Parts: sequence; structure tokens; C-alpha cells
Amino acid sequence: MDQVEIFKALSNKTRLQILSWLKEPKLHFPEQPNPDFENVGVCVGQIQLKSGLSQSTISEYLSILQRADLISSTRLGQWTYYKRNKEGLEKLSEIINTEL
Repeated sequence: MDQVEIFKALSNKTRLQILSWLKEPKLHFPEQPNPDFENVGVCVGQIQLKSGLSQSTISEYLSILQRADLISSTRLGQWTYYKRNKEGLEKLSEIINTEL
């Protein structure tokens, strides 16, 4: 996990909002075809609608967060779902507490 990439991923307001929304998805997103927010995550389309940004912009933001190991994705049929990556966020906390 590259520290610079992690902090670059966190340097954007919308990406920070996405992480916040994914922390409690039931509060921030409507029901979806696969309602298993805990294990599967939130459909990319729901994230895009909530953000008000284009599909391509949201896809890029999610890709950046995923490369930083802060979120993970699951593909079910034609849909991709995203959720927070607990292990990646714990590593981030460890970096902050031990190295910075």
C-alpha cells in the first residue's frame, strides 16, 4: 500500500463523501436489487446518482479508491457493487498512528 496513493485518493471531497456514504449505506442509499449492503455493497449506479456526477467520473473515483485499497468491488451479473475495505482502512489507521 503506497502512502502517497492513499493520501491522493483521500484528497478529493467527493471521494471522501463516497467513503462516508459507504460507512453507513442504509442511511445514504435507497433499496437496490441486491439489498445486502454489508456483504455485497452499493451498486455503482446508486453512488453515481447520489453524487450527481457522470458515470465516467464516478467510475474513475471508485477506481482510485480501489487502487488505494480503501474499497473493494463485487461483480454480480452486469452490476458492480462497492463497499469499504475494512483491512485497507485499518492499514491506513496504522500508518497514521505509527508512521506520521
